[in-house]
Order: sequence, then C-alpha cells, then structure tokens
Amino acid sequence: MKKIAIIGSSGGNLYTQGGNDPRALLGEIFTQAASAGIEIGFVEFIGASRSMDNIPKDAPARVFSLSGDGSITAGEQKPLVEINEDAKVLDAQLAERISAGEIHGLVLMSCDPNGINAASLRAAAKAHIPCVGTGGTSMAASQKLGCNVISASGTTGTTNRTRAVSFISVLSKEWKLKYRPVIGKSAGGAVQSGNVWKRINFRGIMMASLPGFIAMALVLALSKIPGLSGLEEVFNTLVGAIPVIVAAIAAKQISGLDEVGIVSGIVAGLMSVDGGLIGGLIAGILAGVLAYYIAILCFKWKVPGTTANIAAGGLGGLAAGLVGMYVIAPAALWLGNGINDLIAAAIDFNPVLAGGLAGLLIWPAIIGGVYHAAILPIVLLEMEASGYSFLGAIDMTGLVMVSAGITLANVLFPRQKSDASAALPGFIINMGFGTFVEAAYPFMFSSKLVFGSAIVASTVSGIFVGLFGVKGTAYVPSFSAPFLANEGKGLQFAICMLIALVVAFVLTVLSNRIEKKKGEKA
Repeated sequence: MKKIAIIGSSGGNLYTQGGNDPRALLGEIFTQAASAGIEIGFVEFIGASRSMDNIPKDAPARVFSLSGDGSITAGEQKPLVEINEDAKVLDAQLAERISAGEIHGLVLMSCDPNGINAASLRAAAKAHIPCVGTGGTSMAASQKLGCNVISASGTTGTTNRTRAVSFISVLSKEWKLKYRPVIGKSAGGAVQSGNVWKRINFRGIMMASLPGFIAMALVLALSKIPGLSGLEEVFNTLVGAIPVIVAAIAAKQISGLDEVGIVSGIVAGLMSVDGGLIGGLIAGILAGVLAYYIAILCFKWKVPGTTANIAAGGLGGLAAGLVGMYVIAPAALWLGNGINDLIAAAIDFNPVLAGGLAGLLIWPAIIGGVYHAAILPIVLLEMEASGYSFLGAIDMTGLVMVSAGITLANVLFPRQKSDASAALPGFIINMGFGTFVEAAYPFMFSSKLVFGSAIVASTVSGIFVGLFGVKGTAYVPSFSAPFLANEGKGLQFAICMLIALVVAFVLTVLSNRIEKKKGEKA
C-alpha cells in the first residue's frame, strides 16, 4: 500500500477556503485516500487562529499530527513562534521516514519549503517521490528545491473536497491505482460512492428545497394583511427563484462538489426559470452530472484546482442551462401546468370525493414510500403556482393532525403506561413544527384498530377539506397553518385540522380501551 504524508499550514488564502477547520480539511483527504487504497502515514499541519498573511508571531496555533491509532490529533495551543519550532521537530522525523522509503508521496498545502518544511522537502527531492499540492508561492519554492511536483495549483476557488479529489486523482494516476471519488456520507453515515447516477435522489432534493416554498407561503400570507400588500412583489420574486433553489440543491447533491456544484446549479437554474419547478429540477440534475464529469476529467489531466473548479461550475452550469432554456423549459412548463390542471379538474368534478380519496390514500402512500416520490413534488408544484396546495392541506390534516391526535390519545389514555412517555415528544413536534407524522407508527403498527382509526380520521378530514375548498401547507407550526390557507379559508382550515385531531383522538382512545380489555381477559 502506498503511504503519503500531509504537510503544510492553514495558510493565508487557504485559511478562508477550509484551512480554518483543519480537521475537516484533513479529514476530506483521508476519505479520498482511503477510496484509492492509499494510506496516510504522516501528518504535520499547523493550524493558526487566523490567516497567516501578516500574522503576528504570538498568534495562537496548534500542530495537527497523526496519533497512534491513525486518527488526527491536535497538539497544545501555543504562540505561533513556538509551534513552528515543534513543527520542525516533526519535519525532521518525516525526513527520516522519507529517506527510509516509508513515505511514497507528499500532499503539500501552504507549506514552508525554505523554513519549517525544508528537511522533509529536501528528502523528498532526493528520493524523487511525487508531490502534489496547493499554494502558488510555496509550490514554486518546492519545485525550486528539486521536488518532483506532478500537480500544483493555487487555492482560489477550491474547496476541501475538490482539493482532496484533485490530490488523490493525480497520485492514483501516477501509481496506476483504481480510484473513484467519495462525495460524502448519507444520512445514515454510510460513505457514498462516486457513481453520479446513483446520487439522483428526488426525495432529498425536494426535502432540502422545502424551506424556500415555506418562505414563499409565509410572504403570501403576510401580503394579505392590510398595509402589507407590497409584499406581493416579494412573493412573485420568490416564485421566480424556486427553479433556481431546486437546481442549486440538485446540482450540489449530485455533483458532490459543494460550492462548485451550487454555482453550477444556480447558473443552470437561472437559465431555466421558464420551466418552473420541473425545469429547474432537471436542469439542476444535468448541471450536477456535468460538473462532476468535467471536474474529474480536469483532475485526471492535471488541470490546476482553481481552473478545474471554474470549468466544472461555470461550464457545467452553462451547458445545462442552455439545454434547460431551449429544450427542457417548454416541456417542463407544459407538464407542470398539466399536473395542476388535473388536480383542479378533479376538485371541480367532485371536491368532496377528491378530498376523501386523497385522505384515504395519503397514509398508505407515506407508509409505502410513495409520498416523497410523488405527493411532495405535486404539493410543491401547486405551491409554486399559487402559494398553497390542495394536497398540502390534506397533508396537514390527514397526516400531521391525525398523528397528533393518535399521540395525544396515548399520552392521556395509553394502552400501557410506557406509551405515554413515548407519545409525548411526537405530539409536541407535530403541533409545534407540522412534521414527524412517523410518531404515530408504533401505535398504528401495533394495533389494527389504531391503524384503521388513522385511515378513518384522515378520510373524514379530507372530505371536509374538499367540502370547504381549502388549500394550505404542512411543515409549519399547526397554529400558523390556517393563516397560510387560501384567501378566506383560514377558519375552515382550522376546523378541518380540529376534526382530524378529534376523530383520531377519540377513535384511538376507544381502540386502546378495546385492546386493553382484550389483554386483561387473556
């Protein structure tokens, strides 16, 4: 296994681009190196409390090094002048290991070739091991010492991830190692691979974009207050920004390139605004894919990191935006309008039937995993068009308030005492934040009667939503939801929510008593 050493400092320009958090900066290199089967054999990194441009000698700093178990450890905080002396001791140790053939490559970041790191770099030059790194001045000085620099770049426009991918890409190519960039970790903590197509996750994109839609709904509600009608212009601005938000989120998640991905998504989204939510989503996905492949190609061709980032973010976003503007937007606009028209037609045909059917199906949809893939995107499409949603109202009444009713029943009249403490947090979160409907799952899955109660309560509340012609949204505090309903329907929305909570509460209490009596007889 090839072993590399990481040496350098938090630097001047580097400090503002990841160097201010040495653990995160070094950790990204560890992650990428592991993907290529490269071991980190030595770390000598000075982390200062501020940028090293004109830094005083007494500024606080630490030396980050490798502990016995292979993890990063931070030394004692001392004045920079003392830390520099400690680093020289480490550098002498590294020089010995390089001379002994124990280190096969170097990663340099804002190092000091003529001072602190002189010993290790002279040893590296003599051993002719490959060196990669960032920091224009320091890399030039390293080359002057005779180091075998196979990739050098400035730090401007780079991120921890793009620098690490660049380093390991070049070293892997030099050593003919198989390497696939790691773009981060999933919600469960599992490492995600570099397969860009497997990172297309509609649920993740929609959920991350949701705050933008809630902000839009809040502004719309405020614009209805006398004297605040001028906020309608703000609302219209936010509506136009929705495709950009979705595109930026999609490109960031799919490219795995952090800020570079965001930039590519913003460029693509701005050019695809005429396609609405769907247009922004598709353009953002395309921007993320293109940014990823452009970055990887640049790193393989040893293009400097700054240039690679500009190419990935700028060219990737521009290419995706042009496709979005001239190809995707017209079709996406037609599709989005068609979905909204279909919902409107169903409500016009029979609003009570539409509401009851939506209420009946929404629990099976969320349990079956269909909600985030199908219903949430439609909710967001409706909100983009008008600021509120028919299915959003069903979500609040049929899911959130029904879950609140079930959990409240188990707080006040539990089947067994332990249920009360388990149910209370779920009730509070549902009422306070308009989410966490999963709090009802333990009670629904342990009792067919409670499960049936949820379906009945959701269906009944859906019927009233259709009857009253209510539209709204979930994911907001329950007390504020009626104020975000369509004009003149706030009271009716509150009634629908109350009906859902009361029906779920009463039926769950009855179910618990029946189940309790069955248990006593057994």
